Amino acid sequence: MSDPNYGEPVTQSESNSEIDPDEAVARANEALADAETAAGDASAFRPPAENVPAPSDAAGPAGEPARDAAPAADGETTPATASDGLSEADAALYEQALAEAAAADEAEPAYAAPVYAEAPAEPLAETVVAPAVEPATEVYAAPAVTEAYATDAYTAPAATEVYPTAEPAVALPAAAPQPIFVQAPEPPLPRGNRGAAALIGLLAAVAFGILYLAAALGLGLLDGTTTVATLGDAALSAVTSWWFWVPVAVFFISFWLLGAIINRGRWGYWVHFSLLVGIAAYGGHLLGQLFQAPFWSITASQGAELVSGQLVAPLAIAAGVFGREVTIWFGAWAARRGKHISELNYEAQREYERTLEAGPRIRQG
Repeated sequence: MSDPNYGEPVTQSESNSEIDPDEAVARANEALADAETAAGDASAFRPPAENVPAPSDAAGPAGEPARDAAPAADGETTPATASDGLSEADAALYEQALAEAAAADEAEPAYAAPVYAEAPAEPLAETVVAPAVEPATEVYAAPAVTEAYATDAYTAPAATEVYPTAEPAVALPAAAPQPIFVQAPEPPLPRGNRGAAALIGLLAAVAFGILYLAAALGLGLLDGTTTVATLGDAALSAVTSWWFWVPVAVFFISFWLLGAIINRGRWGYWVHFSLLVGIAAYGGHLLGQLFQAPFWSITASQGAELVSGQLVAPLAIAAGVFGREVTIWFGAWAARRGKHISELNYEAQREYERTLEAGPRIRQG
């Protein structure tokens, strides 16, 4: 620019209340740039020292122009402020922008979170002092332009400390109890009386054989075929003959079969069915006579004649009677034992039912 003045005034087109603070600061910066350019152009021409206004002690606050300053002393220069090259309206706008920027900085909330430290910022305003004017030279001191740039201090964003949020405790489901397999008690097996009936039948067969042999020897003494002197030989001959052992064997088989059928039955069953054992003993006597013949060496007619002659024989009738009576009395023994077995079975069943009602139990160790 060719004009050596402090700078070109900025034309105020709008009222102070309608100008944006940022726009005002931009305009002020442009005015300062124009002032620096003007200062460079005016370096060749300096007005006399007496024409340079001196700063007043009663200057206003920083940033305001010294309007009523006294003239400077000879040989002294006065540093110019940043608003010297501006008009009053621009200066007022500039001051208002600075005040609003300062108020905005103060109103900015402070954060308690840690922030990153920055290097110390350079001073906001750097005052450029014009060189001293020699007294002999009639030059005008160029107004020193103060670079008052409203630099927005960059504040790094506050580093927010992120704390790990504790996850809510999740209640784990309780472990499912492992199933414990307990063997169920088996129902008790009912005990029978058939084996005991067979053993009792052996003793009953011995008793039947003794009675049957005694009856045969007695009948021999009665009919004179056997004497007292030959009684021993007759007994020995009888125990080695078929006619004796066949009825005894038939009686034992019939007694055991009846015991297997009655099992744990009462004695009354033995009494009623002992007649069948007697009939079997009677038939055993007839069969013994056939074996004694023997039947494989005789004809059928001879065998039939032999059987018909023994149907009403005293020894055949005695065999039937002995067979029934022995069955009744030895059957009472078998029935008594059968009753005891029934009681044991009943107690075992009751114990089994109590065990089922109590449920399974875990045995420790």
